[in-house]
Amino acid sequence: MMARNGSAARCLLGNVSCYGQPNVTSYLGDLRLLAAVTSLNDTMEPEEDVSGREFYLMAQLVTGLVFYPLFCLFGLTGNILSIIVLSGRQMATSTNSFLVGLAVADTIKLTNDAFYSVVTLLIHVNPQAGYRALHYMYPYAHYFFNVSVCITAWLSVAVAAERYMLVCHATRARTLCSIARARATVIFVFLSMGVLTTPLALRYRTVPVHHNDTNDTSYSVDVTDLWRVRSFVVAYTWSQNCMRSLIPIAILCTLSYFIVRSLRRTRPPTKRRQTSRRRITIMLVSVIVVFVVCVTPDAVISTVYGFGYYEADYVVRGVREITDLLLTVNSAVNFVLYCTFNHIFRKNFIALFCSQPQNRSSFSSHNLRLSFATFRQSTVNEQKEDT
Repeated sequence: MMARNGSAARCLLGNVSCYGQPNVTSYLGDLRLLAAVTSLNDTMEPEEDVSGREFYLMAQLVTGLVFYPLFCLFGLTGNILSIIVLSGRQMATSTNSFLVGLAVADTIKLTNDAFYSVVTLLIHVNPQAGYRALHYMYPYAHYFFNVSVCITAWLSVAVAAERYMLVCHATRARTLCSIARARATVIFVFLSMGVLTTPLALRYRTVPVHHNDTNDTSYSVDVTDLWRVRSFVVAYTWSQNCMRSLIPIAILCTLSYFIVRSLRRTRPPTKRRQTSRRRITIMLVSVIVVFVVCVTPDAVISTVYGFGYYEADYVVRGVREITDLLLTVNSAVNFVLYCTFNHIFRKNFIALFCSQPQNRSSFSSHNLRLSFATFRQSTVNEQKEDT
């Protein structure tokens, strides 16, 4: 997520004078939606290195029209399948309640990225329609981008905290970790992050721009009065950077260290119950590691370049295109981790989606319900052992 000067954002979106305006921080979600507009405003930019500009334009083109569509299609499909499987009664555990919430947040993020890809393609095909769609969508896309990233961060923390309790404090975990508490935590994270990121929903507005020379009206995006108050911008931006990435990363690294240390100290599992529990722990640690790896570059860029500059150069913009792509990768790959490490997830997925048609036709609906009920009871017993 890119940290940018607010007046520079006004230049890119409204093609207006940008001198003497206070700094306003934005994120890479801003840059991705604004990237196509920058090419129309090169006359307002200082002369920069040609190779840097080529790198930025190539990064914009490759991420926006190649990688985002691929990861969004794969990730949206995987997250929807994950929600269906993990929401089943046979998969009802506290851990899976957190994972369902995480899949919903990732779906919001990927949907937002998919709209960006559509807008980018539309700008190349029909610039007038593309820019109109950009200016209408941008204030909302900016909010949903940030709120989804915040929700993902804190649900990852919740998953890590629960697994830490189950691995390092198993006795206390039996009373503290429950499905009801997990669901309440998921609801609290969604509501609290939605409220805490409300200022981002009030950051931009779509405004009409009348052109006297042609006597027609177009639309642009302008910064609201709230985000022209420098003291508010500085205080909220630092708070939001900490809330969205810095604090969650620190907590996740600490909890992961203790979880991995506990796994290394335990003897190799010899029973089926211990093996299953260990696999689920490894799966969740993998989810945490992927999150930390994908979010850390964005956190560093946002913190380092969030203040003290007037306008980012083309090299920094290109780098931020790549760091934001990593956030999309993080939202798209959890389904692969579930299938790789969680054999209970695989069994339920196969039962729901991958059974052979000839086998399904050979049973009556009554026998099929009985067979699935028997399978569900066996997986319930296995799942209870895992947690």
